[in-house]
Amino acid sequence: MSEKYDLIVIGGGPGGLTAAEIAAGKKKRVLIIEKEGWGGTCTHRGCIPTKALLACSKYFADLKKLKRMGINIAEASIDFSAIKKHQQQIVKVSALGAQKVLAEAGVEVKQGVGEIVSSGEVRFTDVSGKSEILSAQNIMIAWGSVPQVLPGINLSERILTSDGILNLNSLPSSIIIVGGSVIGVEFATFFAELGSKVTIVEILDRIIPLEDQECADLLRQELTRLSVAINTSTKLENLKDTGNSVAMLAQKDGKQLEVGADHALLCTGRKPLLNSEELDKLGIEYTKTGIKIDKNMMTNVAGIYAVGDVTGGMMLAHRAVHQAKVAAGHICGDIDFSYNENFIPSVVYSHPQIARVGYTQKRAEDESLSIEIVKSQYGANIIARAELMGQGFVKAIFHQDKLIGATIVGDDAAELIASLALAVSNELTRKQLRNWVLPHPTLSEIFAPLLG
Repeated sequence: MSEKYDLIVIGGGPGGLTAAEIAAGKKKRVLIIEKEGWGGTCTHRGCIPTKALLACSKYFADLKKLKRMGINIAEASIDFSAIKKHQQQIVKVSALGAQKVLAEAGVEVKQGVGEIVSSGEVRFTDVSGKSEILSAQNIMIAWGSVPQVLPGINLSERILTSDGILNLNSLPSSIIIVGGSVIGVEFATFFAELGSKVTIVEILDRIIPLEDQECADLLRQELTRLSVAINTSTKLENLKDTGNSVAMLAQKDGKQLEVGADHALLCTGRKPLLNSEELDKLGIEYTKTGIKIDKNMMTNVAGIYAVGDVTGGMMLAHRAVHQAKVAAGHICGDIDFSYNENFIPSVVYSHPQIARVGYTQKRAEDESLSIEIVKSQYGANIIARAELMGQGFVKAIFHQDKLIGATIVGDDAAELIASLALAVSNELTRKQLRNWVLPHPTLSEIFAPLLG
């Protein structure tokens, strides 16, 4: 007789971990299956290692400000092996933290492959190849995503995706980044701040096309200041590994653009990891953009849920976590959680950072909403000036006196957006915001003009 669970989760990323922890906390018998590393893409190939690297490059780049503050450093140098060690250590801590959470919650864990064979059964195969059938009242798909590779591009030791670039053990003197969206500009920031010659190639007419136009313009200015060559409205035609370098051929303004570099990094997006044969057999509805789910994160097959990148949309760890809370709540009969994609904040960890939640100015205008835009500049904030934070601003979007969206570009934007996400998700009005007391002197006082 097979083992019986209340919930089997397939995938140990942020979404899967959260669902397993919550359900186990509600006294459900829970099993989570992970094929590779605990913490998923976020911990091993996404959020955690990239932010560890960007922390290193920012500290190095910020050394240039110190002389103006009366601090003289004769020489500063880069030890790339130490930077990599920092990256690896932070990944290790994150992965161990994920395992600790599961253990403390009483979740059963298995390392290997989980295959859904019916609406109530999962075939588990361990690393030795031994299989067993497990049964569950509920099953959760948390398969994650994989990098998207352009047709005709062959990956190699020098032509890498955002997964492969994290394994580099030496700093390239030059690198071509194909794609100027979030992942592309984050890696461009890291490499440029450490002194690599960076070339960005983007097919659209601007970098980070989903972000506010003014934010994109400011980031382009800052990347250009770091000597990043940004080629927008540029179509990649050929990219090949020549053995000791890479060669790129592209079309820009009707002319050929030829660039050589040590490495090339493909940042052309990620796509849901869809085991189509498995989904088809089960009759689960999906498209190439992700598995279809309802408001409770359940697929069209009763008892089978999906969360995270596999559902498409905004591929963000915290989005997966909130989806998991909703799904686990539904499984456990707890309706405290609800999901609204409009309330999910997003961050570009470039320098400066860009963070937003809810409506952008363009989206509001495209939907013909009557809006009021309130802006506040970093230059008017005393802490931003004292700490030499440079340029930045907050842009708030009000509709019928309610805060429906906000964008921040500048240092610590990722931290600042959290409070505005709370305001947007609770549909706070200007009148309610007026009672918000901001401590002085702080960077948060940049929100003062929003209070009216």
